[in-house]
Amino acid sequence: MPRRTGVTTSGPAGYAVQPPLSPSDQRLWATLIHVGGIIFGFLPALIGYLVLKDRGEFIRDHTKTALNFQITLLIAYVIGSILSIVIIGVVVLIAAGIISIIFSIMAALAANKGELYVYPKWCAIQFVK
Repeated sequence: MPRRTGVTTSGPAGYAVQPPLSPSDQRLWATLIHVGGIIFGFLPALIGYLVLKDRGEFIRDHTKTALNFQITLLIAYVIGSILSIVIIGVVVLIAAGIISIIFSIMAALAANKGELYVYPKWCAIQFVK
């Protein structure tokens, strides 16, 4: 008889359903995802959203807002790169970098306190709802 580990297998095709993360783990991962966006762009938010979105409402909300913010920044970086042929592109790139650092740190601090952070609407288009 196979040994049971206490993990339910009610997920699709027999995959184990992961238990929710503890509140402290959700705060930790949300903080790391926001800070990781400063260095690695949209990748931490995307990976965090895909892997952790079903592990708690707090982490789902933070990964979703971080992903929306990082996708918006990616668009700004692409536009800035294209416009760098003229001087205005450099200004757009510098502004996007500064905005990324400031708002990511503010979001990470809020996540670490257990609070939901909402990016200003002008710098986070709602791609993921």
